[in-house]
Amino acid sequence: MANLTVGDVIQGIGQSAPWSKAAGWDPVGLQLGDPANLVERAAVCHEVTESVVATVEKDPVDLLVSYHPLLFQPTARLVAGRTPAGRSLRLIARGVALAVVHTNFDVAPNGAADALADALGLTNTVGFGPLPGVDSVKVVSFVPGEQVDRVAAAMSAAGAGRIGNYHSCSYRSDGTGTFVAENWAAPTVGSVGESTSEPEVRLEMIAPRHAEAAVVAALIDFHPYEEPAYDVFDRRGTDGLVGRVGRPPAGTTVRSFASLASEALGGGDVRLTWGGPEFNLVAVVPGSGANFIAPALAAGADLLVTGDVSHHRARYAADSGLGLIDPGHARTERPGVARLLELVAGVAPEVTDLTGLDPSPWEPVQ
Repeated sequence: MANLTVGDVIQGIGQSAPWSKAAGWDPVGLQLGDPANLVERAAVCHEVTESVVATVEKDPVDLLVSYHPLLFQPTARLVAGRTPAGRSLRLIARGVALAVVHTNFDVAPNGAADALADALGLTNTVGFGPLPGVDSVKVVSFVPGEQVDRVAAAMSAAGAGRIGNYHSCSYRSDGTGTFVAENWAAPTVGSVGESTSEPEVRLEMIAPRHAEAAVVAALIDFHPYEEPAYDVFDRRGTDGLVGRVGRPPAGTTVRSFASLASEALGGGDVRLTWGGPEFNLVAVVPGSGANFIAPALAAGADLLVTGDVSHHRARYAADSGLGLIDPGHARTERPGVARLLELVAGVAPEVTDLTGLDPSPWEPVQ
């Protein structure tokens, strides 16, 4: 692992938790620092709190990997203080780069959702709850067969055709294009004034919306026709699944499962609502999963384990026949954060465990 850069570590993390699978609203990836800087020591935390920053100030690292984003909202000023901007300023002053692994790790195989399901002893788990990713488009064009590889390569270089850990992805189908060139045209094939039929390949590639202009420009630049035909469609798809649903351990009741959840997630109280007659399938969503009550029901779940459930969302779940166990936001993420530490330890040269520092703003009352 000699001479690894910040960018190398981020790329290594992305092999297990592709960055493109993050929710469209989620600022994952490198938040602070230079990707070209070398990494000799890294650290992993649940959230970038005052305690975490104070720790790396005393014992500096080159890269801090956090599960929760530090800068969640657009930031216009970095001013000292007990704020995300103030903590960012302190990390920059110490030369500490910050990378965030959040919803892309939630949805990843062996990521936070799977870790929570495993911690609760669920078996035969499957994913549910699509998490919309970055706003994207599909660009479609019609290209002579001998030129399609050239055009696709240019579009790929401009940002099209990436799905998870795969690049240069496209779909191609054969067809026939027809046209009549007018007097002032300069057709690549055919003659002015004559009806022309040309074998063509329909080329389809997806791209993030921010790359749309560059991808279309590459298509036009490398297409052999004077006036290439193309379409741009809004799209949704290739979403990651943020939840898991599976069977609880044999012989457990709802209340014994709630006790199991409490113990598996570090002890402490859990909130429980239950009104259903059966207990066969359990759904889990790490963090704040109240928005996935309806998808959990659609997946056949009888019970949902997640955090941050409001009174009204709990009432809606109960009225809909779905039980809830709410151990709190941070506790549902703890198994995933532990697995994140293992992931980073397999990528970076030396890793310090800061995951136990201030994982939750709440304190128990004795």
